[in-house]
Amino acid sequence: MVLTINRNGKPYCGFTGGWLVVWITIACATDMTLFGYDQGLFSGVVISNDFLFIHDLVGPTKTKTLSTVTAIYDIGCFFGSIAAFTLGERLGRIKSILYGTAIMAIGTILCASSFSLPQIFVGRVVLGIGNGINTVSAPLLQAETANSRWRGRLVMLEMLMNIGGFMVVNWINYGLSFAGGAISWRLPIALQFVFIFILFGTVPWLPESPRWLMSHDREVEAVQVLAALENKTVNDPYVSTLRNEIGYSIHFERENAMGWLQLISFKKKNNCTKTVRRLLLGAGTQFMQQFQGINIMSYYLPTVLTTAVGTTEEMARLLTACNSVVYFLFTCMSVPLVEKAGRRGLMMASTFGQFFSFLVITILLRFASTLPKGSSVASASIAFFFLFYISFGLGMLGVPWLYPTEISSLPMRTKTAALATATNWICNFVIVEITPIAIQNIGWRFWIVWTVFNAAFLPVIYFFYPETANRTLEDIDAYYRTNPGLIVVTDPDAICVERPVKYIVHEQEEVQKNADKGGVNMDKGGAEHHE
Repeated sequence: MVLTINRNGKPYCGFTGGWLVVWITIACATDMTLFGYDQGLFSGVVISNDFLFIHDLVGPTKTKTLSTVTAIYDIGCFFGSIAAFTLGERLGRIKSILYGTAIMAIGTILCASSFSLPQIFVGRVVLGIGNGINTVSAPLLQAETANSRWRGRLVMLEMLMNIGGFMVVNWINYGLSFAGGAISWRLPIALQFVFIFILFGTVPWLPESPRWLMSHDREVEAVQVLAALENKTVNDPYVSTLRNEIGYSIHFERENAMGWLQLISFKKKNNCTKTVRRLLLGAGTQFMQQFQGINIMSYYLPTVLTTAVGTTEEMARLLTACNSVVYFLFTCMSVPLVEKAGRRGLMMASTFGQFFSFLVITILLRFASTLPKGSSVASASIAFFFLFYISFGLGMLGVPWLYPTEISSLPMRTKTAALATATNWICNFVIVEITPIAIQNIGWRFWIVWTVFNAAFLPVIYFFYPETANRTLEDIDAYYRTNPGLIVVTDPDAICVERPVKYIVHEQEEVQKNADKGGVNMDKGGAEHHE
């Protein structure tokens, strides 16, 4: 058993309870801030004349190459996500974040010092691999260490900081555009080290996920982490109840586990835990997020504004920076709403807002292409690009990163989160690769695609996605052990936002049992299983 001890002999630098959760949140939020910064970074880089000249990307004939330079980052993220579930499950959440951050540091150096097309390609791929590992591991660490009342808010806070990073880099891009030359794109890339240094300064002394520790038979350490997170003793009845619930879920899932070959072939040994369904629901949130069109704007909003709307380059940069502030402010609202409105409610409201935004954008750009004074009509669409970001920030930004960590069982959680993140990045690659080419070739018709996708996803969310707000991760395991139907709206307990009464009663009974026993003797080891 390895614990991080400070000079006073206390684990985790002496932090327990809420303060320990705060430091975990700082580390995870910094990770996601770096993700947002990196995602918004290239929107300013790809319209920098110095960058385009040095890498021989000037002119309309280079559009496909420029698209690939931008999108190849997502291929790196995809392979990083795959690495997260092949190696990450063995390494644990903490080591995975540290390795991912180290890889990102190498990628940052390669990109910031690039003088050739091959170097920027390699740098973008390496940077993506590190980010792919981190975007799987950080939400898992947050979800598996947070209390159920705060889990949703904390993961949404991470995504708020993601937009904070996106906002900061857009203003940096705008400000440095006046400087021109190499500094306008090399400095924004190099500034990623600010976040990398914060991660190296916090993550090494934080506790590992107690659920990961339990699933790897490190039970004594897991209970000590649980006790530290709850600021209680290891034999406290509540800590004992958590230990037993986690242990039972692990035991049940192992008894009914499905291997990857069974998952791929859909051969069922015993699918009473609905493994495949939960895997698809988790990955489905990320598929929907990407095919709702967010990364058209995250990577290319200045390009869209100059080519489709007709603004100047300077105005496009300014509007992108202003939009990032509006995006950030409205995303703040998602943090308190994620538990009050629930995951389902936010996803549906967000998707409807995006559908309406793209519908109006399509109509306006259609008329702008034929009317004599089309520029004024096209300019009106800018408000709906802002509305799209507002809608996305309220729900579909954060929930797809939260939901896969909640819906899956503990033994499948890393696989589900990794598959969901890999789905995000491969879909992201497709969208980022085709966007400049599509805008150049089909104009306003490009926006019809995203209007249709958003409309199609609304019934999918309504009928198939159960609510996970205000449940413990073990509550969700218990729900799937009841063999629920595919359509969730027929079960009030599956779609209500408040925690169902049956789970509250069960927890109270278990706490009382453990209180009567005086807790669990850690010398005996093993978790008590219950039906």
